Amino acid sequence: MHHISRNDNKVDGLAKMFRYSILDNQSFDVPPDMILAFSISGLIRKFGSNLTKVMLRVEILKAVDAEDGNGEISKVTWRIQNFSSFKKGQRLCSEHFSVDGNKWLLRIYPKGNNVDHLSIYLCVADPATLPSGWSRFAQVGFAVIDQIDRTNSITRVTTHEFKATESTSWGYPSFLALSELEDPKRGYLLNDACLVEAYISTDTTQGLISHELILETDSDKHETKEADGVKAAIDNQTTLKTKTAIEPEEDMNTFFSNLESKLSSFKTLVSQEEAKAALAKLDEAMNMTPVEFYNSGKFSPLKQAFKILASFNYSYTTLTIEQKKELLAMEESLNELADRAAKAVEDKSHLTEKESMKLTVTHNLDRNLVRYKEVESKVKQVEQKLAAFHEQVEEAQKERENMLAEQKGIFRSSKKMQMELEALEKKWAEYEAKAEAAEKEEKTVEAEWGRRKDFISSIKGKI
Repeated sequence: MHHISRNDNKVDGLAKMFRYSILDNQSFDVPPDMILAFSISGLIRKFGSNLTKVMLRVEILKAVDAEDGNGEISKVTWRIQNFSSFKKGQRLCSEHFSVDGNKWLLRIYPKGNNVDHLSIYLCVADPATLPSGWSRFAQVGFAVIDQIDRTNSITRVTTHEFKATESTSWGYPSFLALSELEDPKRGYLLNDACLVEAYISTDTTQGLISHELILETDSDKHETKEADGVKAAIDNQTTLKTKTAIEPEEDMNTFFSNLESKLSSFKTLVSQEEAKAALAKLDEAMNMTPVEFYNSGKFSPLKQAFKILASFNYSYTTLTIEQKKELLAMEESLNELADRAAKAVEDKSHLTEKESMKLTVTHNLDRNLVRYKEVESKVKQVEQKLAAFHEQVEEAQKERENMLAEQKGIFRSSKKMQMELEALEKKWAEYEAKAEAAEKEEKTVEAEWGRRKDFISSIKGKI
């Protein structure tokens, strides 16, 4: 096998998204908080010409030692420049890429997802469109590359079964400590650029992705070919480059000022009535309890409401920047709260189930005890008949043996049920504690839910 190197076109991620907006009449994809906080010209005023550059490249590695499947591993290389410009909690989502016929994306929190570490996840793209019962096993490897000495790169490898209804993302909240990442003696940040790699395969061959493979992908041990759609994307990018000439850096302010007016002509406007209708749907959901919302299946319709709210121009409202951010961040938090509430109810019902089991076992033990005494009495009667009526000894002996066999069976089953009862009693305190914790969690969730309900009520008149 041999390695084929590729000279991939690397296009400024933000500029690329802007070009798609102009030429293909598509809305550009920047984080919602940036859409709310700044207009395009505002971005220039905020960041000047030092806009963050994100470059993505997708390849396919062909493993030599694959046992099952095709042995293909998709390698995604994500170079993030101007790394120091990111703020804590800021989230980056990559472009979609294809693996085994499904669309995926990488989600990275450069300064951590509520931790002092770089956080990284592999996510199913557009999970709401997946068919019922969809699942996909995947081997996943993540790496932050030491750009001075690749052998010092930080890697982690895991496996996960992605499911449409419950598990559409997987990764590491605490992948690499920021103190280590930003250490100037290390090569993780070179010229303020971080190089992240992800390796994904749906092949079930055990150990297909490893630390050694990640470090050696640039050697001659693997054959590479471009991932599905990458060549077309590169050709498209080349066409876009031809059609749209990027101004010199000193003219960037002028470029984006002109771009803002062009974007406004392509962007689909959301009316105030549509925004109010979307907010009304959200208000209706908030009037449910978390468990009712979870069971109602209404989260999918709310996605459209959040899309409308994300596209709405808030310039003519009295909402603050913080309120806009919290409103758009609620889509993810509502789903999480509903899941937590459903889990709490499930944990509470677990105790009820065990109580029912205990009653059933106790009832059966009572019945067996009564029957045991009945059989014991009959055995004595039979023994008396044997003594009084010698001629009936053989018949009575058979009856006695049958009764004794039944008595032993009852004894064995009673011992077994007694052990079950003792096992239940040993864990009874655990079941009660779990139920109590679940009840507290339910109250906590309801309190958080109530806060969000009050928040929605407080802003209804402002939009």
